Amino acid sequence: MDTQAMDALTKHEQILRHIESLKLGSRISVRKIAKNMEVSEGTAYRAIKEAENQGLVSTKERIGTVRVEKKLRQNIDKLTFAEVVNMVDGQVLGGSRGLHKTLHKFVIGAMEQDAMMRYIEAGSLLIVGNRNEAHLCALEQGAGVLITGGFDTSPEVKILADQLELPIISSSYDTFTVASMINRAIYDRLIKKKILLVEDILASGASLFALKANSTLKDWQRLSEETGHSRFPVVDEWNRIIGVVTSKDMVGAHSMQTVDKLMTRSPLTVTPQTSVASAAHTMVWEGIELLPVVDANRKMLGVLNRTDVLKAMQYIQKQPQNGETFEDLIWSGLEEVRDEQGSLLFHGVITPQMTNHLGTVSEGVLTTLMTQAAYRIVQEHKKGDLVMDNMSTYFVKPLQIDSKIEIRPTIIEVSRKFGKIDVEIYHAGALVSKAMLTAQVI
Repeated sequence: MDTQAMDALTKHEQILRHIESLKLGSRISVRKIAKNMEVSEGTAYRAIKEAENQGLVSTKERIGTVRVEKKLRQNIDKLTFAEVVNMVDGQVLGGSRGLHKTLHKFVIGAMEQDAMMRYIEAGSLLIVGNRNEAHLCALEQGAGVLITGGFDTSPEVKILADQLELPIISSSYDTFTVASMINRAIYDRLIKKKILLVEDILASGASLFALKANSTLKDWQRLSEETGHSRFPVVDEWNRIIGVVTSKDMVGAHSMQTVDKLMTRSPLTVTPQTSVASAAHTMVWEGIELLPVVDANRKMLGVLNRTDVLKAMQYIQKQPQNGETFEDLIWSGLEEVRDEQGSLLFHGVITPQMTNHLGTVSEGVLTTLMTQAAYRIVQEHKKGDLVMDNMSTYFVKPLQIDSKIEIRPTIIEVSRKFGKIDVEIYHAGALVSKAMLTAQVI
């Protein structure tokens, strides 16, 4: 980056750029950054914490702060060795310079060594006990090693691990517990992966059209003709968002009127980490067509419009489930049926997992069942999704395990933006629960 561009950045941003340029595995300290960048230790500390939030560095006990590879959204389901260390309360015995590396799979070494080697490959993690020969073989194959039971390993293994930069980790947990912990972490990441964020739909490298505070109505007209858009963000000389201007704001203005006198100040914004569903809710609730996307310093990164959000919501609905949430598990036992009039109903059976400490169905589970039924009947009549505004629920009778239930959702009213739905749950012909829902239609 040239000197002029660097001068336009704040000290905080310059430190972040410096950290980003460091080699993976480099150790970072507050004092060292403060000395190199000629800033106070407080400024350096804040920048390092921001870098940690962005995934550029990771702080580990007995190791310090290390530059790591930023985890991309498409690789969110993959773990680094450093994350495994934290997860299993492990101690790094060797190969600490390889903690930033990503592991692709884990192998449990519950077999003879010759048979074990067929399953070990570069980038994998061998979970095994105090078997030094297996540790050596795994390192030679390019894999890391996690020793369970709190055992140590030989000096020879530690030296080889340091040479190859492949971590040797020791954990006091047993093999089953360690494998369960890692599997749970990967499963949780699969659920996170299916949540679409603004950064996933923000076009990278796309031209960014914005007006300055001193731009005039003529500038707005020219930009509108070039792009075909009528709404534009307004930024200052630092590219920070200060307002939004639309065609409505321009009505009655003369050609040399500056934008800063016409724009809507302090507009609503979102960050790249905001979920698309949350952005859609903001747009519908506030009745706006344009949402600027900004970073932590309110510098503009792009804009979202309703078309972008609607396309993303359609994409979400077409995606297979990568990991089941509690809602998915609760709803999985229900079957969609039709009555004689063709109305949509849902049949199912109460499972032990749905009950509370008294042995009856949890009120939270019943609420989830009714909201899911409401979503599905609205999707049948109108394309889109629901964002809940209000829900009044009545629990009439308790439900026991193995009870057969019937859920009857009914649309009372649905408009372009809002819907009202009535949902009833029956058991053996008797009403057991009822809800009235009001929601926004996206």
